[in-house]
Amino acid sequence: MAETQQTSELSPERAAELARDGAPLIDVRGEDEHEAGHIGGDRLITFDRLNDEVGALAKDQPLILYCRSGDRSGAAVHALRASGYDAYSIEGGLLGWTQKGLPIEPEGGHVAERNHLPPA
Repeated sequence: MAETQQTSELSPERAAELARDGAPLIDVRGEDEHEAGHIGGDRLITFDRLNDEVGALAKDQPLILYCRSGDRSGAAVHALRASGYDAYSIEGGLLGWTQKGLPIEPEGGHVAERNHLPPA
């Protein structure tokens, strides 16, 4: 069910389509960023916790990861693909998602500024 072997990014519209079809959406940002605004129906697994929680993710379906701009989710997708997951990052992250007019929650939510780097 892979998009292509080379593609690790999906357009926001394609990500929304896959999510409607049941692909899990995973937000790898921090809790404060997630609370400010996120894609409805997603699951928060912060970047620094992804390694601990990867075993709970299905390998038999596409996974869609996102962050603010695509940097953190792109790194996470690279690692997940190396471990056999069919993982994708949303092109442009949540910023790209909202620029395409796709909805976020809560009502009146916004894309938070990233104010620190994840722990090393």
